[in-house]
Amino acid sequence: MAEIGLRRVRDDDLDAIFDQMRDPVAVRMAAFTAEDPGDRAEFDAHMRRLRTAADIDLWAVTVGDELAGTIASFAVGTDTEITYWFDRSWWGRGVATAALKLYLGRLAVRPITARAASDNAGSLAVLRKAGFRKVGTEVAYATGRGHEIEETVLRLDADG
Repeated sequence: MAEIGLRRVRDDDLDAIFDQMRDPVAVRMAAFTAEDPGDRAEFDAHMRRLRTAADIDLWAVTVGDELAGTIASFAVGTDTEITYWFDRSWWGRGVATAALKLYLGRLAVRPITARAASDNAGSLAVLRKAGFRKVGTEVAYATGRGHEIEETVLRLDADG
């Protein structure tokens, strides 16, 4: 496999990211998604906010020259949370785990919180391999599923 890297999201990435984030299988798996993943105008507005907000650190994940997904951290009150999204073609190939570890190596803040649908075994495995530990669960409305589901909350502490 080609080298996994991080770079800033570029304008020419947006079509591919839009396609990734509206893939129905990925939307169901991620669960906590945009209300209408097919709304391009809302997607573009959302990406403008992500790319310009001072408290959001958004990166493209590449495998060689190919865009594999995105990874970001953002402030929630005094906490920092992390999120990522990968094209389904990269699932199960170690890309998310490698990209998350690479990103965490650049991110000095700890602790970091992450959340995943409790039935999203792949994402939970990625987070655990990067040192995150389960700290609780919550029930919340998941737009990607159209009903409330359980969400696992994980944390990476300073020693992780």
